[in-house]
Amino acid sequence: MSSVWCGAERFAHMDITRLDTSLQRLYGWQRMPEHKAFERYFRKFDISVSHAVFGGLYRWFFRSLKFDNFTLDIDSSVMTRYGEQQGSAKGYNKHKPGRKSHHPIMAFVSEIEMVANFWLRSGDAHTANNFKAFLEETLLFLEGKKIGLLRLDSGFYSKEIFDYLEAKDRKTDYITAVPMYVTIQRKIAAQKAWLGIEKGIEIGEFEYQAQDWSQPRRMIAVRQKVATRPQAPGKQLSLFEDDMEVSGYRYTCYVTTLKLSAADVWRLYRGRANCENRIRELKYDYGLDKMNQADFDGTEAALMLMTVAYNFLSLFKQLIIGGNVRNRLKTLRHKMLAIPSIIEKNADTITVKMALHMNRRNWIAKVCDRIQVQFLKSG
Repeated sequence: MSSVWCGAERFAHMDITRLDTSLQRLYGWQRMPEHKAFERYFRKFDISVSHAVFGGLYRWFFRSLKFDNFTLDIDSSVMTRYGEQQGSAKGYNKHKPGRKSHHPIMAFVSEIEMVANFWLRSGDAHTANNFKAFLEETLLFLEGKKIGLLRLDSGFYSKEIFDYLEAKDRKTDYITAVPMYVTIQRKIAAQKAWLGIEKGIEIGEFEYQAQDWSQPRRMIAVRQKVATRPQAPGKQLSLFEDDMEVSGYRYTCYVTTLKLSAADVWRLYRGRANCENRIRELKYDYGLDKMNQADFDGTEAALMLMTVAYNFLSLFKQLIIGGNVRNRLKTLRHKMLAIPSIIEKNADTITVKMALHMNRRNWIAKVCDRIQVQFLKSG
């Protein structure tokens, strides 16, 4: 984890901390092995051991945090592979069509910006593959805490998932994006009542029952005028390209069990965009899509540890740094870690002297004071 915080994105990069004697002295390490030792270590893991070990770490995180009734975001991502890694396969890969990949599924707790679970999957796995088992394990890690809202993207649009979430013994409110199937496009195009909520944005709702559904479900449709909002998300209705009234908009649609107003449902779902930002941060700052090896179980164990490293830093940013802006790891690395320093020892006291500009000294001093306060609180 320390190597990743210091910039390592591959196993070979772990020498960044092996050769840093000052960092080892701060940690109190006698020595640090080379990166191949870590590769051999992770190859000792299998699926059951990984989920027992890292599940225990997830439990420790959420048991220590006093919260309940939270928003859970579940999403998947594509990690392109360039070798012969076990489990890599050709599947949907938007940026590298035809290239082998892994297709992990992840869960995030929105309010505290932390990873709640991670599964590595084969590259040809469908987005919703093993969703039920993944959600049940995630709830075990959260130790019975209630999900107030579950937000899913269009890949999880499935009768089986909706029936599972609506079952009486696990009733869970959800908002799920809807793919623009032909039947959905026709229902949206048939809507005549649209309520303007912002400039260029209109919203409507209707009930829809697919052929294999046992009951109708509530749908929220949002359309944004392209002329007014050229960067608006969504898709144009391909079935109605010649209809000027319909084709001038981009549309998104959601299915939900919430009883809130249509506008509130849409605004709640918009918060799910932070989930995509966290996945990007895990990839670009923590090397989640690069830290891999030939063995599938070893790769999964290493990547699960990356999510634990992410959770530690997320807590650090919220409890110690604070503020409205959440700096990414690369920014914090520049502001806090890449500082020329000298370590001195006088008697039993170790002093770290940092080469800092006067403007930054106050900020670093405040951070150190907050660390001390949290340390005392924790006993």
